[in-house]
Amino acid sequence: MTATHDTLQNDIHCAVDMIRDSQRVVVLTGAGISTGSGIPDFRSPSTGLWEKIDPLEVASLLAFRHDPVRFYRWLRELAVLILNASPNCAHESLTRLQSLGFAHTIITQNIDALHQRAGAQNVLEIHGSIEHMSCTSCFVSYDSSAYIHAYLTEHVIPRCSYCKGVLKPDLVLMGEQLPVHIWQKAVKACNLCDLMIVLGSSLEVLPVAKLPLMALEHGARLILINRMPTYLDVRANIVLHEDLTQVLPWIVDQLVKDRSWLVTTG
Repeated sequence: MTATHDTLQNDIHCAVDMIRDSQRVVVLTGAGISTGSGIPDFRSPSTGLWEKIDPLEVASLLAFRHDPVRFYRWLRELAVLILNASPNCAHESLTRLQSLGFAHTIITQNIDALHQRAGAQNVLEIHGSIEHMSCTSCFVSYDSSAYIHAYLTEHVIPRCSYCKGVLKPDLVLMGEQLPVHIWQKAVKACNLCDLMIVLGSSLEVLPVAKLPLMALEHGARLILINRMPTYLDVRANIVLHEDLTQVLPWIVDQLVKDRSWLVTTG
């Protein structure tokens, strides 16, 4: 349920003030920021990707090892959506926020690289990316573009040119560890930030769901913008159950109009 106009306007002004008064802003994004680009999230009723299939059957490390053909058959639809998608105004607004000197670190659960395509910097892809793949036998890394194209057009399962092992996209599947160096950077950023903004994440997937809690425990303030409630709504300073493609541009536009923060940030 969305807020009334007056309440929404007040919350937006409060969010602008909070961003303006912060020195170390970290942003965590989830699938909800990319739905405006035509990529469905995983858990929304009737439209989420997990409404159609049990993720443990296709998107777990065990399932991939047992039946990579089935995994790639499932991935095909998602890959087509990602490759045809363009950054939406929420991605672009977040890049604008960075250009203003805020949101120095973006931690994303998404695998679509739309933040980078929108020009964002210092993006920590906590769940990996579809843009690279690795051999499951000899661990050689590849740019995935040519292999994904061959699969989408000819249904050729990607294989290593050296040992012919099956290539796995560098996505973090269920039952697989997060990339350690990326996780460590994310934890450090959350521990040092004075404001964390969560955009389009249900905060249901561990261990990423703990990152905002880490920030809170180290004294940071928290802004949550997500369609559905999260477990941290009760602890957030501002909660907006609104459309990101509308609310985030409003926040950034208002921040641009209010130039008083330039006095302190230079």
